[in-house]
Amino acid sequence: MSIKIFCDSADYKVIKKYSKSKIVKGFTTNPSLMRLVGTKSYKNYAIKILKICGNKPISFEVFSDDINSMIQQAYIINSWGKNVYVKIPVVNTQGKFTGKAIRELSSNGIKLNITAIYTYKQVKKVFLSLNKNTKSIISIFAGRMADTGKDPVPIFKKSVRLVKKHKNIKILWASTREAYNFLQAKNLGCEIITMPTKIIEKIKNFGKSFNMLTLDTVKGFFQDGKKSKFKI
Repeated sequence: MSIKIFCDSADYKVIKKYSKSKIVKGFTTNPSLMRLVGTKSYKNYAIKILKICGNKPISFEVFSDDINSMIQQAYIINSWGKNVYVKIPVVNTQGKFTGKAIRELSSNGIKLNITAIYTYKQVKKVFLSLNKNTKSIISIFAGRMADTGKDPVPIFKKSVRLVKKHKNIKILWASTREAYNFLQAKNLGCEIITMPTKIIEKIKNFGKSFNMLTLDTVKGFFQDGKKSKFKI
């Protein structure tokens, strides 16, 4: 089975570059990434991005903590483009499940990307709240999970199995840490992996032999030593 690569960035120049790339099939953003690039007007900047990302799917996240306000924001964000997925966090900052928002929006045909998921219990609750006829993404944060010493693989295995018969619901490997995660996600049956640009570029090394990698590494060290004019 194939797996789609989404670029995780809100940088205008990055999105413009990868909008023309065959390897990147979509984009994901969040309020932190939008802040990182100095966004002043959330709506204006999002629409500016939409003008250059073509028809590739892109996720924009709500930033309210109140669930009713999340719903209102989601309808507005959805209106910005046909390729927009609205990101909804699985819980708010008080830990309350956002099922009310997920159920209403999904039942009204709003494409959702449910984010910040770390447990199979959360996946199942989201799955039961989604309209199976509406396109939806369930984003599981593998990298952040692994950063705390927890193995993300078991949750992906169970989650992929859960949604297998529902073609509109996709499991996404999020918070990618290294290029090898691409192969892990693909082998587990994830349909999407989102990654920062530095890791997308590393995929170009796939297929290189260990001998080639050794030579590349040694040459890099040698050239840096030469440029630095080191002497002992």
